[in-house]
Amino acid sequence: MSSTDTQNVECCPKFDPEPWKGRTYDWHDKLFVTDHTASLFYFPLNMGKVITRMMKNIDTAGAVCQDNLMLTSDKSPWRSDHFVAVDKEVPGIQNVKMSGKFITKVFEGPYNKAKDWYGEMNRMAVEAGKKNPEIFMYYTTCPKCAKKWGKNYVVGFAKVD
Repeated sequence: MSSTDTQNVECCPKFDPEPWKGRTYDWHDKLFVTDHTASLFYFPLNMGKVITRMMKNIDTAGAVCQDNLMLTSDKSPWRSDHFVAVDKEVPGIQNVKMSGKFITKVFEGPYNKAKDWYGEMNRMAVEAGKKNPEIFMYYTTCPKCAKKWGKNYVVGFAKVD
């Protein structure tokens, strides 16, 4: 879905958590575009501007955001990296390919629980045999839409190989 389609649906489409629960994804060179936001103790400061710019680049290239999937990795209390899954390379922005096996878990609750969710994903990855796993979060709705829909689902992804 392009950002234009998403805006026509409303801000964030209603999220169905069922297809994301307890899944394992085996990606080989899955294509994403990436950018980062500044944070203040993990609270994003310029996310709207960065995501709008990313979606504009995707739309201009005629690319499609796959499954509305945007993964976020908090690199430090001061920076988060964002990865939007796309169907083709997008000029004017960094393109990256991800490979590996990723396990998921769906969480529901306020954003301030993200630290607990990160810990749960880390625990699951360690149980799967991965030390120091890469953890990503898929924030499925913005705060405004989470309030509108009455649920705030977040999907945790942990790279286990």
